[in-house]
Order: sequence, then structure tokens, then C-alpha cells
Amino acid sequence: MTVNDDVLTNWNSREEIAESMIPIIGRLHREKDVTVLLYSRSLVNKSVVSILKTHRFARQIAGGELSVTETLPFLRALTSLDLGPSQIDLGMLAATYKNDTRGLTVEEFTAEAVAGAVGPDKLERREPRDVVLYGFGRIGRLLARLLVEKAGSGNGLRLRAVVVRKGKGDDLVKRASLLRRDSIHGQFNGTITVDEATNTIIANGTAIRVIYSDDPTTVDYTEYGINDAILVDNTGIWRDREGLSKHLRPGIAKVVLTAPGKGDVPNIVHGVNHDTIKPDEQIISCASCTTNAIVPPLKAMADEYGVLRGHVETVHSYTNDQNLLDNYHSSDRRGRAAALNMVITETGAASAVAKALPDLKAKISGSSIRVPVPDVSIAILNLQLARETTREEVLDHLREVSLTSPLRRQIDFTNAPDAVSNDFIGSRHASIVDAGALKVDGDNAILYLWYDNEFGYSCQVVRVVQHVSGVEYPTYPAPAA
Repeated sequence: MTVNDDVLTNWNSREEIAESMIPIIGRLHREKDVTVLLYSRSLVNKSVVSILKTHRFARQIAGGELSVTETLPFLRALTSLDLGPSQIDLGMLAATYKNDTRGLTVEEFTAEAVAGAVGPDKLERREPRDVVLYGFGRIGRLLARLLVEKAGSGNGLRLRAVVVRKGKGDDLVKRASLLRRDSIHGQFNGTITVDEATNTIIANGTAIRVIYSDDPTTVDYTEYGINDAILVDNTGIWRDREGLSKHLRPGIAKVVLTAPGKGDVPNIVHGVNHDTIKPDEQIISCASCTTNAIVPPLKAMADEYGVLRGHVETVHSYTNDQNLLDNYHSSDRRGRAAALNMVITETGAASAVAKALPDLKAKISGSSIRVPVPDVSIAILNLQLARETTREEVLDHLREVSLTSPLRRQIDFTNAPDAVSNDFIGSRHASIVDAGALKVDGDNAILYLWYDNEFGYSCQVVRVVQHVSGVEYPTYPAPAA
């Protein structure tokens, strides 16, 4: 047998193993409301090749490739347990088992590691919480995709309606088509049909009522069977408490804004300060995509090294608020053609840090340059630390944070030598540390943080919605404090 034959045989064997994992992952998701992860990446509804690629990606953050032969025994062990709703990370199970010296079997170790998801203390499955999307643009449609994807188990969150202004012509058909096809994020993963008689878009079995309205104060959501819902405002038209309170109509219990809030509206970055949301708070903001990108790594650096001051420069993809060609715009420079120019503009991310990290006394300044790419941005975070360190120490710290800390869903890590912005389209993390670009000189550290300012941010929004709805399920093994 030649070397080529050996390689192909090995690949075919791993394909077969990954194929056997798919129905197990699917049953756990549908029947138990358990999401199987691999280093914070969901394996639900993934293909054979996607499962293998996710295992191979582990080498970038854990130092070595993780094989499906290592994770399959843990997946099988999960099937023998009476699990409650949860998220279970096979990568973390395999890694911690390797370091365990007690001689436990895989089954014994797995039962111990996920003990909080079984027995009398486990969460019980509950009725899904209604969600309404007010606005159906870039973020609104990505949120719809994520909510439909998470509806597979029949629990958690349930997208009931979207509210939009009535357009001319085939409005419903065109909105369904925009949900089905996306020039950046690709085809919708599933099927979409339209019921024009009831103004409904049906996506993978989820019936989404399209409500036409120009004024939030005119809608009674109970007329559509919607109750105690969380409304996500994607328009950014209203950003203070007075304006957002217009959404608190019959059927709506809470409002979540996908833009920086003004005044006393809490600005929440999931993973950092979501636990400060008061149970009776009806209006919250998810801040901006850039705030979500910089605050988690800033917290990670501040906790370990202390931060005296910093500056963030965002090189940001253009957005719909800019002009396609030169034309009048109320803001300086944004009237110039977005796809042809680098455009210096402002960012509120630096000032928003104080709301998300009130204990951080360091002054953080910021500015932004819009550039001619449609998605994925990079934040350059220049920090003066409270003590000197080395590049190797910072890399080890951030790599460990991305793997085992409570911020592991927010911070990703890559050491790919030729990484570019397109590589991070579809990332579900708030930001990705570029190891190759990191610079450290004594007490000065410069972090380069990629982020999908559309999809990664939308994932953060969904996490906040899950938290305030009470369906944010615990992750096992529990991350290190």
C-alpha cells in the first residue's frame, strides 16, 4: 500500500466516524435540547466535512489536531445520560480527560463533567419564548437565520414576526428572497416558502408573520397570538428609553436594541456584563459591533495585566448608512462613494467601554476608517499595561482565554500566517485575536482583532436575548473562572 493509499484510507475512516456522529448530535439537539460544541463551535446541522474541518481547526488554538476518534467516545457517553437542556463541548471534554490522572473511564469522566445537566438539578425543557424583529435589514435577516436555526429543538426562542414598512410591489416575496439569498453570507440553510394569504414567511417550519407598520405605537401583538415577547429593534431609529418604550405594546415584555443605547439604557456586551441586567429591566442595548469586538479582549487584558490607557482604531467595512456613489449625507465624509474610498469617521465604541466595564478606570480613545469591503472589520487595540510582559506570555494568555474562560464564546484565536478578512465571514465570535499580528514591547501591547461586524455581532445579540428570556443554557465542562 502506498503513502497516498494510507492517507486516503485514513480520510475515509474519519469520514465514516463523522458520519456516525451526525444522527447522535441531531437526536441530542431535537430530543434533549442539547447543543454539541467543539471548542465553542456548534456541530448541530453540520456536514461530514464541516465536522472534520472543525476538528482540524483545533490545532490553531490547542496546538494539535483533534481527531473524531478522540471525541466520538464522549459523544456516545452522552447518549446514556438523562440530560437536560445544555451545551456540551466535546473538545473540552477530550482535553480535560487527557489531563485527568484518576484512571476514570470515558463514561465515568463524562458523567462527572456534565453532572449539572443531569439529575434533580438539571434544567427542564420549557415552552419557547416569542421573539419579534422590528426591522428586517442586514442584522434583522441574520438574526432571523440564527433564530430559525435554534428553533430545531422546538424550545428556547421562537421567531413569531417581523415588523417592516410596506414596500411597493411584491413586498413579501422580495423580503423572503432576501432572507433566502445573501451576497455575503450565502444561501439560507434550508427551505423558505411564502403564504401571501396570511403575510407569512415559512422558514424550516418556522412561521414568521410579516406585520406592516410605520409606527410602533399602532401594533397590538396579541392580535397575532404573540405574548410576553422580546422585541429586537434593528432600525436604530430610537436609541433612548423614551423612544424605545414605544415598542412596549400589548404582547411585548422587553425591548433589545441592536445599536448603542443613549442615556440610561444599559449597554450590554454578552460575556462581560450581561449578568448585570436587572430582572425587571424592560429596555436594553447590545451596544455596537465594535464595542462587542473590543470589550471582551480588553477585559481579558485588564484582568491579567491591568490597563492604564488605550486607543482603538477600527478598520471597518462599509455599511448601508453610507452612499454607494457620491451624494449628500448628513454626516461628514460618509456621503462619498463607500466602495471606492477609505473614509475617516467616528466610532462610539471607545466611550461605550465605560458602560460595559465601569470598573476599568483607563481612558480609552477611538477612531474609525470605513474601507471598501462589505463585511468583516479589524480593531487595532493599543494598550499601555500596568506591568511589563512578553509577546509569548500574552499569546498564551489569550489562547487560554479563548479555550477555557467564560469569554470563550466571545474571543476566538487564530495563528494562521496568511489570514485575511474574508476568512472570518460567518464567525460566531465577537472577535478573533490574530496571533501573528500581535505586538508587545514591555508595558505596551497592540492587539489585532478581526470581527464579522454582521454575523458575529448578531450572535452576540441572540446570546443577550437568550439570557433575558431565561433560556441561556449552561455549558459543560464549566469554563474556568
